[in-house]
Amino acid sequence: MSARQPTTTLEDRPVPVRAKLAATWTSFMFLYAYVDILGFFTPGIVEDILDGKVFTFDLSQTFSTTALTLMAVPILMVVLSMTLPARASRITNLVVAVLYVPVTAFNAMGESWLYFYCLGIALELVLLGLVVRYAWTWPRTAPPTTRATTAVRPDPGTARARQRA
Repeated sequence: MSARQPTTTLEDRPVPVRAKLAATWTSFMFLYAYVDILGFFTPGIVEDILDGKVFTFDLSQTFSTTALTLMAVPILMVVLSMTLPARASRITNLVVAVLYVPVTAFNAMGESWLYFYCLGIALELVLLGLVVRYAWTWPRTAPPTTRATTAVRPDPGTARARQRA
């Protein structure tokens, strides 16, 4: 018979808010891009693009610049979530996530494959909701006190050595 292995618990350290925000924006971007890529398989989409149309918009430099700007903001949020000071990061995440809710919902307009697009949009909205939740509930630290509260304490090892002597 074999001996049983001792049961151990997996280490589970708290994930910093900045990492949660960056990971959520990264997931949002993967989902956003993948929905767009799979959207090319919708019948008629490629033909419309070749004819110079996306939805009701003419393909132009203005359209492409607008689309790039809409995609660049969440992409930059990955970096900004990790690098901005905490207060600025919190505010920026709240504002951008809330502004992207209607942008995301607009993507369902005029689509014929509602199950596909609604699932993608629902998942994107869940991720935006997580960004708002993480930013809104960002832990706060207690303000430093004005009194000197740090007293010099003896080293516990030195105190025990004195007690033995």
